[in-house]
Amino acid sequence: MTASSHKTDISDFLRLAENIPVVDVRSPSEYQKGHIPGAINIPLFDDSQREEVGIKYKQGGREKAIIKGLELAGPGLPARLNKALDVCGGNGKLLVHCWRGGMRSEAMAWLFSLGSIDTEVLEGGYKSYRRHILDYLAEKGKYIILGGLTGSGKTNILQRMKDLGHQVIDLEKIACHKGSAFGSLGQSVQPTSEHFANLLFEELRKNDRNKVIWLEDESKNIGSIFMPDLFYDNMHSSPVVALIMDIKTRMPRLLKEYSCYPEEELKNSVQKIAKRLGGDNARESIKCIEAGNFTRAIEITLNYYDKTYMYGLKQRQDSKIKYVETQTDNIDANISKILMAAKDLSIQTTDF
Repeated sequence: MTASSHKTDISDFLRLAENIPVVDVRSPSEYQKGHIPGAINIPLFDDSQREEVGIKYKQGGREKAIIKGLELAGPGLPARLNKALDVCGGNGKLLVHCWRGGMRSEAMAWLFSLGSIDTEVLEGGYKSYRRHILDYLAEKGKYIILGGLTGSGKTNILQRMKDLGHQVIDLEKIACHKGSAFGSLGQSVQPTSEHFANLLFEELRKNDRNKVIWLEDESKNIGSIFMPDLFYDNMHSSPVVALIMDIKTRMPRLLKEYSCYPEEELKNSVQKIAKRLGGDNARESIKCIEAGNFTRAIEITLNYYDKTYMYGLKQRQDSKIKYVETQTDNIDANISKILMAAKDLSIQTTDF
């Protein structure tokens, strides 16, 4: 039986990707910058080969670039076909894309056909995927933002809410960062901003956008990544439930969460915000860390973060903010208060 290859648009491609493996044939550096989550990289060219072909195209035109490409890729074609056969398993089907849906994906689709693999090539390539997801992320969502002072347990609350059946997107988990100067502690390497958007799209499309989706309040940047502009604008204009908890109540959680990290990592984190803390406060905080007085070190940094957060909250529309004061760190008790406050923000109660 002769294998076939067809072009398909992004909507059908994503639908098919639920059951068929996706192969990204771009170079490793292109893939690393951002890719369709779950896609396997089987590059036609490595980074240096891609550069050589690009130079040849500029100097000699299309035909000479194709000949150079064949010369460079030829010896590695059997290994690429073997990998494709491993990826598709017994299914005999693959979804393939390059950057624009041009020669690289078509060449690899031809190669895969020699192994009797049927392929669907993404029309417009990864570029069309990016356009699709950014349009999707720009759409207005029915978001409620859970805000609150540092250490009030927002991430744990949202995780518990998700366990209870509420729709929740954990932005910090996707970003591999907790959003403060200390946010990289204990985290893996952050994705690029481009790939963060890809991962965010994958999470959002698992949810019903006609119902409430809960998000944690974040700055536009979470560590080194920046959220897509229009998605962040929609977040920023969404209703907020702000959990207000005094330092004494927050302190046990913060001590447990941060005092376990090496002294040098904590001191480096303080240095990141030394100018904003003020020289004297930064020096005192570092001395407290060295002395093992984590409570005082946390109090100094919280003073800065609390003021900064409350100032930022006041820049939002008052009618869209509901403050929830609590004297407990009990997650279930605080969830009850948060859900009641959300109803007071005129969110349809049928969504809860």
